[in-house]
Formats: sequence, structure tokens, C-alpha cells
Amino acid sequence: MYCIRLLCIAILALLLTPGAVVADYLPNATPENQRIAITTLIDVIGFVRTETTFDWSIASGKLENKIFGPEEKVASLLYRDSLMTNGGHLSLSSSVDYDSQNKARGAHNFESEKVYSYESKEGSHLVADELLVMSTGGNYTESDNIMRCVFSSADDAAAPAFCNTVRAHSSLVNVNSAQVSTSAKARIVAEDGSVPSAMSYHIDLTPNPVSGLGVAVGTVNTEFSADIMEARGNEGNWNKTSATNHMKDKASVSGGIISFSKAFDYQSGLRLT
Repeated sequence: MYCIRLLCIAILALLLTPGAVVADYLPNATPENQRIAITTLIDVIGFVRTETTFDWSIASGKLENKIFGPEEKVASLLYRDSLMTNGGHLSLSSSVDYDSQNKARGAHNFESEKVYSYESKEGSHLVADELLVMSTGGNYTESDNIMRCVFSSADDAAAPAFCNTVRAHSSLVNVNSAQVSTSAKARIVAEDGSVPSAMSYHIDLTPNPVSGLGVAVGTVNTEFSADIMEARGNEGNWNKTSATNHMKDKASVSGGIISFSKAFDYQSGLRLT
């Protein structure tokens, strides 16, 4: 058995271009709002299977399969989470919280937190998979709600078109012993253009303290990616791309794992600070 130490890697994607306003301008909440909360506590020796799916889309007007008109915006979140064991000892605590109301900076519409430990018995193992995808897009917008530079004239209040997708994915394969924590958060609804979109995903894997091995045993994979398209002008150039950004980060670790930690943080907005 070999030992691997992978220190935390943090990726911060901040999309802010001097001069013209470039980045997400989120739809605001509908008059009727929803709140969903799920809490799970499991402590069992034996078979376990859990699955959570979440798919949310919201538009500034109607959700239609068509080219955006002026001022139209849409945002969506996709979340998938599964975990399965064919035996062994699993202790798990998890929560999922969804709130469709307008969110301020530092708050999120969707949050998922998990902490669990696993120890194999008689050749059993654990597999897990978690995916979070955030997509935002819209046509140019002229609005009094857009944050403007104090040196700009009132006629310059316009947010260009944008089309951005960000993904975070982790998977655990044939884990025999480990302690794991994950956190997934996203914001796609805000009252006005002063609040940017945001998504973060963190995963930490360490040895299970009760195992006595001093290492976690199994395979962990992570992949983070972003596809960004931004315009710069309004009416005459609303569909002319001025900036693109395609990024991907992948990691795969297998064996006796002393420490594995990855953190991915993303923001895109008219103003980030």
C-alpha cells in the first residue's frame, strides 16, 4: 500500500472586466416562494443506499425554449447525490436546504452538507457520487437596478448578454475505510444586479479515526469545470461574444490516502466586492 498526500487546491473564478459591465445579472424571485429541508442521520452495519435529486430553473419571464429577448434572463441548478454500501459500518449525517427567495451576498438558494465515516467488514465497500451544475444566461438588460460606476452617465446603465455554466463533480470508488465531508452551495436568485451568482463545492477525505490504519483506503475522483461566454455591448452587439473562458480541473487518487482536500469557489456578477 502506498500513501498519498494531496493538499487543498482552491480555485476562485472571478469574472470582472474594467470598463464595460460584464457578467451575470440574476433573475429575481417569483411571488410565491418555496422552502425544502431534508435531514438524514444513519448509523448502520449492513446495506445502505441513498439518492437525492434536485432540478430547479427560474426565468425573469416565462420558461420557454427560444432565443432570449431584451431583458430576459434564466438560471438553473442541477444536483445529484448518491451513496451505496454492500455491508460494513456507515455513520452519516447530512442536510439539504433549498430556499427560492431572493438572496443577499453570503447567502445561498441551495446548500447540501454531508459528513460520514465508513469501515469495511468482510470485503464490503462504499461508492458515492455527487454533482452540482449551475447555469445562467440572459440577453442585454437596461435597468435602474444595475450597479453603475460613479463616473458613468445615466445612459450607460446596461448589462450585456451572458451564457455561463459551472460544474463540480466528485466520486468515491471501492472505499474500504475513510472519513468524508462535502459541502455544495449555489445562489441563482437575487433582488437586483448588485448580487452576483455564486457556487462552491468542497470535499475532504481523511482516515477513519476508529480504523487504526492511519490512512483512508479507496479511490477518490474530482472534476471542476466552467464554460463562460460574455458580451460587451447592448442593442447592436447583444449577441457578439467579447469574452470566453473554458477551464477544467481534475484529480484522481487511489491507495492509502493520508489527506485529500479540494475546494472550488465561483462568482460572476456586475459587482463582486
